[in-house]
Amino acid sequence: MKVADFDFSLPDSLVAKNPSEKRDGSNLLVLHRDGKRDHKKFHNLLEYLNAGDILLLNNTRVFPARLTGIKPTGGRIEFLLLKETGPDTWEILSRKQYNGSLSIAEGFSAEMEGGVARFTYSGDFMDNLWRYGDMPLPPYIKRRPEQTDKERYQTIYAEIQGSIAAPTAGLHFTGELIDRIKAKGVKVRYLTLHVGIGTFKMIKSENIEEHSMDSEYFEIDADIIDEIKKTKASGRRVISVGTTTTRAIEGYMSGNFRIHDTGCTIQDNHASCIMNHESSLISGATDIFIYPGYEFKAVDCLITNFHLPRSTPLMLTSAFCGFDRLKEAYSAAIAHKYRFFSYGDAMLIL
Repeated sequence: MKVADFDFSLPDSLVAKNPSEKRDGSNLLVLHRDGKRDHKKFHNLLEYLNAGDILLLNNTRVFPARLTGIKPTGGRIEFLLLKETGPDTWEILSRKQYNGSLSIAEGFSAEMEGGVARFTYSGDFMDNLWRYGDMPLPPYIKRRPEQTDKERYQTIYAEIQGSIAAPTAGLHFTGELIDRIKAKGVKVRYLTLHVGIGTFKMIKSENIEEHSMDSEYFEIDADIIDEIKKTKASGRRVISVGTTTTRAIEGYMSGNFRIHDTGCTIQDNHASCIMNHESSLISGATDIFIYPGYEFKAVDCLITNFHLPRSTPLMLTSAFCGFDRLKEAYSAAIAHKYRFFSYGDAMLIL
């Protein structure tokens, strides 16, 4: 398929620059298998969940990976932390090429060279980031990050720090909604996938089959794998919240991953954890690229936001519900003035 097939026009007024007033007050477009569409609010999600289903969420925590440093000459350099490559050393992304020293705050500085920053600081590195860094809002949100973004560009169940972007489908959940979901008999389970720059990397090839995804780190408890298998065997559903959650579980279930955890072994392209270890946690990395033609192994229903044109999350969503149905749903969302992208509204694909 051609990357150009996944293009569409969107009025700039529909790009959400700020989160909705209430997390679960966002709009929810419900797309049924027969093509029927319902227009609801996110707090109506409970109507579509059944006892015995599994709701699978990504509990990664976004950290303030966006920093601004001052050069000795007084000029400013903004840069984004991408990946820790060694002690106090990070791979970075910056619009301006710069080699030299930067002062970020008193007692917090960096030496930049060739796309790498080596930091000097007092105290704890992450404490410095939370004090002096900004949340890494996507570039299409054309405003400076605010202090409130440190809370709103984060799911309420964020726990394990490591992402440079939020798993945005999860931003709509409140504690009250999750409690109501559990009370209905839905099993709420968490895995971790740390979202990196690869999720948002523009596809440069003409054909999507020629694109390669960057690997992203994940953690899944082996007990969740067993629960998923039993749930599907019983005729109940696995509802995945977001494309990052989907990539983690599908990467594992399809065997498209590599293992980090020494407590696990590979058998028939799947990881099985040795039970005499203290933890049954499976940790690894996946570079799975899901686009139309992929056969889903675990996910039966998908909750997701509205994605950028030509993006890999848009292609994953298209693989899940069908290319034509998704285009029709996006057209309906635009006609109903849904808000798009990270701080925007959501879809439930049944």
